[in-house]
Amino acid sequence: MGAQVKRRRVKFQIHADANSKVSVAGTFNGWNPSKHVLKSKDGAYALNVLLEPGQYQYKFVVNDIWCVDPEREDWAPNDFGSLNSVITVS
Repeated sequence: MGAQVKRRRVKFQIHADANSKVSVAGTFNGWNPSKHVLKSKDGAYALNVLLEPGQYQYKFVVNDIWCVDPEREDWAPNDFGSLNSVITVS
């Protein structure tokens, strides 16, 4: 058996209006906004995702509008002239 890489639980969370459609898309899911849909509790939308160690770029998609994580200050420019949020999993 080969070595196994331990994945870490990463919590993605954002506040949005009630009844919003919220997801997270990034390099960890092929930028697919329908793969990781966040669930709401009192206006806080959250989802835990298991990720292998590494650096990932991502954005939240709130009611079909792509936005950076307002709680993080780590960003990277993208090919569309805007920014992506960046998270490092160790």
